[in-house]
Amino acid sequence: MRYEYTLMPSPVGELTLVARAGKLSAILWEQERANRVRLGPLHEANDNPVLLETQRQLREYFAGSRNRFELELDLTGTAFQQQVWQALLTIPFGETRSYSQIAQQIGNPKAVRAVGAANGRNPISIIAPCHRVIGASGGLTGFAGGLAAKQYLLALEGTDRG
Repeated sequence: MRYEYTLMPSPVGELTLVARAGKLSAILWEQERANRVRLGPLHEANDNPVLLETQRQLREYFAGSRNRFELELDLTGTAFQQQVWQALLTIPFGETRSYSQIAQQIGNPKAVRAVGAANGRNPISIIAPCHRVIGASGGLTGFAGGLAAKQYLLALEGTDRG
């Protein structure tokens, strides 16, 4: 299947939106680490309906008028990664969770480091809100978009850590 992409300027840098088969597959950061998200060849498609809808919803989110996304997702990863990413989708807007809380939520409380690794490979940043996952001490931890972007997103959502 063909991966299509478009570029979107945002307050956290230029985002690369990627879709496949009518679903959102990835949101990549401007300074994306090579192979963090594994995709096939990308073909530019600025008129792709999924990408246009993703842009619309992200613009609303950055403007402060959207706190929930309504997009069909194409999350490709291991069974464990899928569990973690599904757990991310349950974190409410304006709230945070620790890696330990996510590990407990998926029924694997000793997998805190593995949760961190899966969180770091989340292909759909912002939509599957990996920025809402913080360290056990309450501090900000690594983020594919950089800590400044994580802080910006948390502040946008009104969390006390932003």
